[in-house]
Amino acid sequence: MAVPLIQQIRVGAYILKQKFSGVERYPLVLMLEPLFRCNLACPGCGKIDYEPHILDRRLSLQDCIDAVEDCGAPIVSIPGGEPLLHREMREIVEALVARKKFVYLCTNALLLEKRIDQYRPSPYLTFSVHLDGLEEEHDRAVNQEGVFKRAVKAIKLARDKGFRVNVNSTVFDGVPAERVAEFFDFVTDELGVEGITVSPGYAYERAPDQEHFLNRTKTKELFRDVFRLGAGKKWRFSQSSLFLDFLAGNQTYRCKPWGNPTRNVFGWQRPCYLLSEGYASSFKELMEETEWDQYGTGNYEKCADCMVHCGYEPTAVADTVAHPIKALMVALKGVRTDGEMAPEISLENQRPAEFVFEALVDKLSKPEVDTTERSDAA
Repeated sequence: MAVPLIQQIRVGAYILKQKFSGVERYPLVLMLEPLFRCNLACPGCGKIDYEPHILDRRLSLQDCIDAVEDCGAPIVSIPGGEPLLHREMREIVEALVARKKFVYLCTNALLLEKRIDQYRPSPYLTFSVHLDGLEEEHDRAVNQEGVFKRAVKAIKLARDKGFRVNVNSTVFDGVPAERVAEFFDFVTDELGVEGITVSPGYAYERAPDQEHFLNRTKTKELFRDVFRLGAGKKWRFSQSSLFLDFLAGNQTYRCKPWGNPTRNVFGWQRPCYLLSEGYASSFKELMEETEWDQYGTGNYEKCADCMVHCGYEPTAVADTVAHPIKALMVALKGVRTDGEMAPEISLENQRPAEFVFEALVDKLSKPEVDTTERSDAA
């Protein structure tokens, strides 16, 4: 495991507290999305296809602090957009670190060299750099040449300055297992990153490219091939062993979308970071009034192929706490790459997809819409 011991202890204690308190649904990681604007236009991303007046919106420092305190999750991931474009990002990070939250500041690293001296190394701060593979795959994924080299240079600088650094990587259809394994070798051995966060791509409804997302069968087969190539290697992942086992088809899990709740410029997003089908005006409203049983693989058509970490990592972590020996065996022996796969969830009774996002954004993007109206619209 690439997660530091202090973080494992704090998160484990938090989970046990929820369990002993009889709390069924609780957040593990807050997805704090303070802006949608980005300095890249990745064809597989559904986060940047908004009108300019929406891209110009920002969560304030106080908005971010309030979200973190309302949510109470021990880990805060700050995605985007590109968070380093936010003028108050240094102050936001400092405020969260002061509260001893484990902050994963996600970035494509194009601004990291320029802004890095604004930050101080801390066990509570990790730069999570977006890399979707080696140079050819990554530059194609972001639709711009030279980005990979700039990101690699920035990672080396951050490591030299004593920062925690991991890479977050999305795997798309058409990339051979050998290239994924080569990428894992590179970031582990040459870049020396603390860990890898890996996930199959999710088919964002608004993403320009809808042709390169993996279905569940392809995901499981690909990761079995990748982990088979990695047998005996010292790849470090910033994820639980059971989530990796799930990617290889060895666990039957249902997602826990409340485990990684999202707060962005529209409010608290329902039901998860990947689907935008409504917004709550408060964290309490999100948790108590969202119809969670309407979502997830087997329940909703849009969720049929999803195996993304923000939904399934909370499930895997809960399973790790409930069955630590099982998780330890996977960590020690490695992910199983042959034999029968775990049963798949039936899609027979899933409800059809509803395409409500465009109308919702149109409603919520109007300047005159206040908090009450936002909640009603959601």
